[in-house]
Amino acid sequence: MSNKIYDPEFAEAPERLEALSDFIAIVKQLRRECPWDREQTHDSVKNLLIEEAYEAVEAISEGDWAELKKELGDILLHVFFHADIAEKAGTFTLLEIVQAETDKLVRRHPHVFGEVEVSGVGEVLSNWEQIKMKEGTNRSVLSGLPGALPALLRAYRIQEKAAGVGFDFPDQYQTWDKVEEELGEVRRLFDQEAPRVEVEKEFGDLLFAIVNFARFHGIDPESALQRANLKFVRRFRHIEGRLRGQGKIPADSSLEEMDALWEEAKREEAS
Repeated sequence: MSNKIYDPEFAEAPERLEALSDFIAIVKQLRRECPWDREQTHDSVKNLLIEEAYEAVEAISEGDWAELKKELGDILLHVFFHADIAEKAGTFTLLEIVQAETDKLVRRHPHVFGEVEVSGVGEVLSNWEQIKMKEGTNRSVLSGLPGALPALLRAYRIQEKAAGVGFDFPDQYQTWDKVEEELGEVRRLFDQEAPRVEVEKEFGDLLFAIVNFARFHGIDPESALQRANLKFVRRFRHIEGRLRGQGKIPADSSLEEMDALWEEAKREEAS
């Protein structure tokens, strides 16, 4: 009888474990025999890991599952690559990575692997943050959010973590009231021709309030803005293409011409 904590139906098949083992062995051999791989350090490839993560996110946003499969493989490569660097340096091992993460997942999901009962997602998130605090791994609920995160995403995660321990607006209307309050502050400073630094500060508060409104209503602001970016690019390229057909470029065209082509692009999308 198995003494594993998880349901036996989720145990990996031998052929899948063998494929994973082969992959790890290949990474180790590359680190020993490839001159480029051998010279890399945690620091030298850290930005590549970020790049691969963004490429995976882009594939998800575009619904390109073949590309996502490839990008997840690249991320997995980086995990094993960093693990091998650490093992060679005597810092930690791949086994320690897996064991530590396994222990954390089990510990932070007592409603799955223990006797705790939860009423829904909100309670799951609240319990998660409380368990983290008890572990002593964070001095603050907001610890563990990298400063390098895009500002919009970081604002979302800050608010999400604070809400997880009950620090949140009590109803949806107050989130929009806050947006209007901050919008009014920006307009007031703009009308008064206030110093740029003051306007920028209030504009930051406005963006933070908009992100909070989005989070409260289940909207991912990072994804929403990315879609808006893609939409603008698509329509602007339509303008460029139509002007190119006339032997012109945007700089040679009037705003009225470009506005008309923008509306044309919108109509084509709608149809």
